[in-house]
Amino acid sequence: MKFLQDYPKEVKVFLIASLVNATGSALMWPLVTMYVFDELGRSMKDAALVIVIQSLGGIAGQLLGGSLYHKVGVKQLIVGGLAMNALALFALPAASGNWHMFMVVMGLVGLFNSMSQPAIQAFVGFRFAERRGELFNVIYVANNIGVALGTGLSGVLADLSYKLSFVMNGLTSAIFAVFFLVYLRKIGNAPAHNELQQRSRHRDQSGWKLMGNTRIYLYMALGSMFLLLGNSVWNTGVSPFIISEGWSKSLYSFLWTLNGILIFAAQPLVSLIKRWFARTSTAQMTASAVFYLSGYAVILLMPSYPGMVLAMVLATLGEMLISPATPAFISDYAGRNAPFYLGLSGGIGAAGRVIGPYLMGSLYDTGGLAPTAWLACGMAVLAVGFFIIHAYVNRSARTLEQNTV
Repeated sequence: MKFLQDYPKEVKVFLIASLVNATGSALMWPLVTMYVFDELGRSMKDAALVIVIQSLGGIAGQLLGGSLYHKVGVKQLIVGGLAMNALALFALPAASGNWHMFMVVMGLVGLFNSMSQPAIQAFVGFRFAERRGELFNVIYVANNIGVALGTGLSGVLADLSYKLSFVMNGLTSAIFAVFFLVYLRKIGNAPAHNELQQRSRHRDQSGWKLMGNTRIYLYMALGSMFLLLGNSVWNTGVSPFIISEGWSKSLYSFLWTLNGILIFAAQPLVSLIKRWFARTSTAQMTASAVFYLSGYAVILLMPSYPGMVLAMVLATLGEMLISPATPAFISDYAGRNAPFYLGLSGGIGAAGRVIGPYLMGSLYDTGGLAPTAWLACGMAVLAVGFFIIHAYVNRSARTLEQNTV
């Protein structure tokens, strides 16, 4: 890949490890709703409840990961979170026989998986500060190549065994934990790592005081929350619609494979969008919400498989704009407090995953696909509004002090 030639070897190794981990994750997460609905024979409300519990664990993990970054240390937080996530995933097949135990373990999966995310983002932002915006995008692309590979296999694995996808996901999480253990030991004496450790010795502001700086995170996080709420239409709207229509589960898997392929193949198009219409990270967030809104409108107006494909294309363009923009904005404006704000904004945004599936599941059980698509459109409109507010309040903002005492 020519676009990787300008990066040092350690970045390339990191990207490969991220790709492997993303492939494993993609084997499972599109199929959780199908597993509960199809394999366990539960209602869409029950399927949505599992997603809610997993998302609640994810919120707790985001907040813990951001708050503990400087207190616990990079290695303990990242390696420990990934290792515990692997153990929880390995426990899922055994827990499936007991509904309540299955929900508890899914909550632990959400907790431990999310705990490592703000730590990894903050580590990248600190270690590669001069190119972090560019690198966030490259990591995002590499992860979604893994998503394309994983989702391509997920439909096949679902026909063979849902539980196999849980085990494979746990295995890749364990491999990622081992990679970080070796990687962080190896760079222990690197200048950038020492600088990061020196920064961590500074006295931290209290979380309550940091939360008072709402300009950095609040409006952006609320916009993300509404987008994630609306995005639940794929798991608790489109997924059961495909099953109820008697279509192959592989067709649903293909939608996510298309998502992963586009994230790699459509980079030139997104670069043009950024150059012509969305030069700043705040503008990219607003443009993202507009693309999501367009995709949800297509689901509403074209409830057919070609409509689902077109909707996925539009939603993917929105995803490509916002995913690298949010961590880049926080890393640029929050300085050494970036881990806290990454966890806080991620936790608020993840609340959309808590509310969305249950609302969507209830709407689908009573009215089918149409009301879920209406709700998704409404949430995207709210997201556009909050991202516009975020851009407005930050239009003349300066980068926060790197070392706040």
